[in-house]
Amino acid sequence: MTRKILHVDMDAFYASVEVTDNPALVGQPVIVGGDLRRGVVSSASYEARTFGVRSAMPVSQALRLCPHAIVLKNRFSRYREVSQNIRKIFLSYTSLVEPLSLDEAFLDVTASEAVLGPVVKIGREIKQRIHEETGLTCSVGVAPNKFLAKIASDLKKPNGFVVVPIDNIENFLKDMPIRRLWGVGAVTEKKLQELGIQKISDLQHFSLDDIVRRFGKWGLHLHKLAHGIDNRPVEPNRETKSISRETTFLEDLYDIVALKSVMRELAEDVARDLREEELVAKTVQIKIRFENFETITRSRSLDEPTNLTERLWQVAEKLFDERVKLNRRGVRLVGVGVEHVSSVHQAQLSLFEDTASKKQEKLERVVDSLQKKLENQTIKRGLGP
Repeated sequence: MTRKILHVDMDAFYASVEVTDNPALVGQPVIVGGDLRRGVVSSASYEARTFGVRSAMPVSQALRLCPHAIVLKNRFSRYREVSQNIRKIFLSYTSLVEPLSLDEAFLDVTASEAVLGPVVKIGREIKQRIHEETGLTCSVGVAPNKFLAKIASDLKKPNGFVVVPIDNIENFLKDMPIRRLWGVGAVTEKKLQELGIQKISDLQHFSLDDIVRRFGKWGLHLHKLAHGIDNRPVEPNRETKSISRETTFLEDLYDIVALKSVMRELAEDVARDLREEELVAKTVQIKIRFENFETITRSRSLDEPTNLTERLWQVAEKLFDERVKLNRRGVRLVGVGVEHVSSVHQAQLSLFEDTASKKQEKLERVVDSLQKKLENQTIKRGLGP
């Protein structure tokens, strides 16, 4: 049976949420990203993008391109809230929803067609409901597999709706640049171009034996994608592998106490994310970028997985004290993250009930609830003595 896959991608999600929450920003170039001098753009409205502003660009560079832009700090709790509302819309059409991030997801509606009608009708209805219930627009790709749906959703942004013709897939792909294929970065693109492969059609007609001989299994993968072949299913229970938060300082930071204070807040954010998603983590990682852009990471595994702020912070602080030497160097960026993440329901239980940990978790969930109501502006933990 041919799968019916939707890829739904929210348009300039963070910036669009800010505009929707504050109508005075409508029509204005909006940048979401934090500090003016050393922050990084997380999202930009399409008004800002016309000036060349893009995600992952330093905010300082973005402001040189668009000096009159309005710069706002990230409000991740708000973005998660809107994302959860959108997820509820998806789940009202199918249980096969694979979120890729807060602002995009794959949906397999193959089985839904018998009850809800053709895939195109379902896709348009989801798009309309998102706009009616959140005020936001999205771009939707409709295709027989995930690869094609992802490409389709990106073709006519913002507010696009593209259906891949099932009986003419190779023609749909042929004129696209080779970098459109998943996994083709700058290095692979250059190697393919050296073989005369500029467009996907070039790879479609390239000898399979030759491409496999040159690139091995990766060459076979690329050849299949060039013909629109992608057999991966939508994975609704795809596990989060890692969660991290980091911040770039306005000025290089030399004060260890101040540095630890920031790290503590980052650990708190990561732990809150874990608790909201009903996850626990087995490994804690810290990231330090010095003034000369040298970057180091240090990690340590726990005896038992956790989502408690206190436990994550204890490990992060110990990693810093034992395995990071500043040597009078300023710190430009610091990050705290976790890896080997699993569901709290799947985590192996301790032989003896840890009463103290249960009390701590209960307390932290109360704090989470209060912070959500206060938009994270009021409650902060101290470093202690």
